[in-house]
Amino acid sequence: MNTISIIGAGIGGLTLGNVLKQNGYDFTIYESAPEIKPVGAGIMMAVNAMQVFDKLGLKEKIENAGNKIHRIILSNESLKPFSKTEILELEQQYNSCNVAIHRAELQRILAENLNTDSIQLNHSLGKIEKKENYILDFENGNQIESTTVFGADGIKSPVRNQIFKTGTIRNAGQKCWRGLVDFELPEEHHHEAFEMWGKGKRFGFIKISEKKVYWYACINEKSFSRYSGIADIFRDFDHLVLKLIEATPEKNIICNEISDLTPIPLWYAENLCLIGDAAHATTPNMGQGACQAIEDAYVIGRLLEKSRDFNAIFEEFQKIRRKKVDYIVNTSRSIGKISQWEYGNSLRNFMMSLIPENINQKMAKKIIELDI
Repeated sequence: MNTISIIGAGIGGLTLGNVLKQNGYDFTIYESAPEIKPVGAGIMMAVNAMQVFDKLGLKEKIENAGNKIHRIILSNESLKPFSKTEILELEQQYNSCNVAIHRAELQRILAENLNTDSIQLNHSLGKIEKKENYILDFENGNQIESTTVFGADGIKSPVRNQIFKTGTIRNAGQKCWRGLVDFELPEEHHHEAFEMWGKGKRFGFIKISEKKVYWYACINEKSFSRYSGIADIFRDFDHLVLKLIEATPEKNIICNEISDLTPIPLWYAENLCLIGDAAHATTPNMGQGACQAIEDAYVIGRLLEKSRDFNAIFEEFQKIRRKKVDYIVNTSRSIGKISQWEYGNSLRNFMMSLIPENINQKMAKKIIELDI
């Protein structure tokens, strides 16, 4: 009997579960956490991800649980914009729009669309071995035999580390705080993703529901080691930034170092495939990490419509996805560096302001167009 295991119930693993379900497959998702809980504050699902959710019949649910975003603005510290990308035309073309949403809400919608017994919580993978099939040893003592395995287990993927023994995590030298707060944003910001670029630091905010605002604050770690806190670091930014930081309870702020994965040669082995961050983790500068995991799941689904041979599908999957994913990882890394320059900022902002909006739209289109 062919048993399919997905390691990891993040956004990629849950989307893949929904795709397999739509294609009539049985599977089990193994998640290390004891519960799927609100980690990571907010997230923006770009038009590419929303097109996939549309095909899964989940688009409206996600739109209703989040907030539609129609434009992306880059500004200086005083909220003076130097770059604007309007998404409305693309929304009409693809019949989907960007949606900002609480990560936990999105995971809940994806999980609720699956059978409850197809997700096994409290299953942290200790060891994976290839015998005739895959033997999965979990830290809770359970051992499972599985014919086909998907590693959707993130940048530190135990599946990748043990089976492929490859993949270097690159630290970007940046640290990022993410906050979630009940806050009344000025109305002009209700449907836009707003990011402010300063010297060696930037701050972004986005409304994710009726009451909640998600914000993030990124810094070049070396330059701000002597500062006492986030408010201190961003005190030269517009007062809206300080209001957001000060209104956020400490328990609603998380802090991570920003990193990505050096490209790895292969995402698949016999009857095993990596998706999302496990295969191609990217920095968050283009807001495409989870969206690319969703696209991975979608492409696997499209290939399953034509074939039931997983090994042939895995090879084809990497061929289709590789170019776009490498482009996003590299471009995102470059944006991360440029957006946090410490010198020549006004020149940088001026150069950015010279990029015509139709060029920004072309770049957006390149990202949100699905591969097949």
